Amino acid sequence: MRQFFRLFLIFLCLSFPGALAYAQDAGKAAPAKAEPVVSPPPMPHVPNFWDPQALVDKPARRIVSIRFLTSPEFPPFNFIAPDGRLSGFNVDLARAICEQLSAECTIQLRPFGELQKALEENRGDAIVAGIGISAESRKAFGFSHIYLRFPARFVAQKGTAITATADGLADKWVAVVAGTAHEAYLQAFFGDALVASYKSTDEALAALKSGKVDAYFGDGMTLGFWLGGETAGGCCVFAGGPYLDASYFGQGMAVAMAPGNTALRTAVNYALRRLHESGRYEELYLRYFPVSFF
Repeated sequence: MRQFFRLFLIFLCLSFPGALAYAQDAGKAAPAKAEPVVSPPPMPHVPNFWDPQALVDKPARRIVSIRFLTSPEFPPFNFIAPDGRLSGFNVDLARAICEQLSAECTIQLRPFGELQKALEENRGDAIVAGIGISAESRKAFGFSHIYLRFPARFVAQKGTAITATADGLADKWVAVVAGTAHEAYLQAFFGDALVASYKSTDEALAALKSGKVDAYFGDGMTLGFWLGGETAGGCCVFAGGPYLDASYFGQGMAVAMAPGNTALRTAVNYALRRLHESGRYEELYLRYFPVSFF
């Protein structure tokens, strides 16, 4: 009987070649089911405003102390924390600059409209409060290198096939706040998009979330906070960009000081570059902007 079974198996394998593989695999255990590959979340993009090819001179002499001036109640840049401590991105960056230079640091609070007068009267050495950089302001201030800029960004609902280009947004409804630089930029460079102008950011974003429009175009920093907040509810993501046209959206933030204070400007520029290279700038940026707007 055993001999007959062997002959039958040989006949079966010769007649049906696939049976040989089946016979060989019959005694093997089924392969383990492959675990799905879960991709890690993308690392937030931290901006770099420092040209690696540009030479930044180390201060020729040590800056012993820096008296910074800033204004209150401008979160997340300058504000009083619940524990009563002066906090914010600008505030912590000023302290980090002093640490990098081994300089004694003080930070004084002044109403925004009094900052220039306090500097001119020598009641402070530098202003870290977002004074706009323009041809007019350069007559009154010297500025450090830019340490933060505010790009414009598109946001769209997750899973929608939105390509944030001039062609990709043709005949798509894009919400924007009426009368803003973002509306002007959208009309100038995305002329085939269907512009839906709203009175406020809240109204425009509500239209996006409800599906009345295909995308929204506005300030990237504001949108970063919205995307990470409860109001958005995880509905949306950045699409395309960032857009950094200074003629529309400004040149960005820099430390302001007296026009002739070359020694301090050199020292601050050196400190900002070293903070970037050491990773300290990245730490501060992600602390206050956990959803990067770049």
